[in-house]
Amino acid sequence: MILAKQYRCIHSSSCQCTKGHLSEDVIFLVFQQMNWNPKAIATLSLVCKWFDDLAKRVLWKEFCRTRAPKMMLDLQSSGSHSIDGNWRALAKLLIYCSGCSEDGLFNNVQVPGHFVYRTRFSRTSGKSFLMPQCKNDVLYVSDPCEHLDQGDEGDVGFFRGVFKSFSMSMAKRMLIQKGAQLHPSELCPYCKAKLWSMREAKMIPQSASCRLGAYSDSTDFYVCLNGHMLGNCILLPLSDSEEAFELE
Repeated sequence: MILAKQYRCIHSSSCQCTKGHLSEDVIFLVFQQMNWNPKAIATLSLVCKWFDDLAKRVLWKEFCRTRAPKMMLDLQSSGSHSIDGNWRALAKLLIYCSGCSEDGLFNNVQVPGHFVYRTRFSRTSGKSFLMPQCKNDVLYVSDPCEHLDQGDEGDVGFFRGVFKSFSMSMAKRMLIQKGAQLHPSELCPYCKAKLWSMREAKMIPQSASCRLGAYSDSTDFYVCLNGHMLGNCILLPLSDSEEAFELE
């Protein structure tokens, strides 16, 4: 992959890091050998705005393409060469469970956010989270990140996802038509955009709980203006959840 070279630091004209920058091609090859290590990319982004810009445009994109190649190919198949909310936000969504803080979006439990080693995202699972009117939308949803024995709540699951071309989706159109209100204070943990509550908009189908193996009235999720999704549910005991999948 040949990249257009940018040697000028975009931090400021007087920034000392204008001298001695490696070319983008060299940095690309170094991080390719590191298999797009996310910790190294995040560290490089802190050096200056030139490196931060390079990470946003190139490195995080390559990380996403390597981590979930088929998913990334599909998300870009509509002809867009960018991702809603930027590549860094999508990269974080792939590897970070947002959890929930006290008095946060899901006030039934307090679980700190954390990185996850590996998560499966499924377009097929995403169909279970869409209303019938939105059947042509494309939504990728992760398996729930299980947090067991959370006090009175029992076993809690956190899940996350992303819409393809959310700006043109029927789900967004329905939210606007319903006059759904954005959350007054909480923001998307991945891109810092405002959030819609799908529960308040009455846009959580029963099939979502069945897919998660969760109690029917416990599933709750939000979608941000860039189409990132984050949700929470109370998981059924294993024997009960197996029965729920049979009913589905």
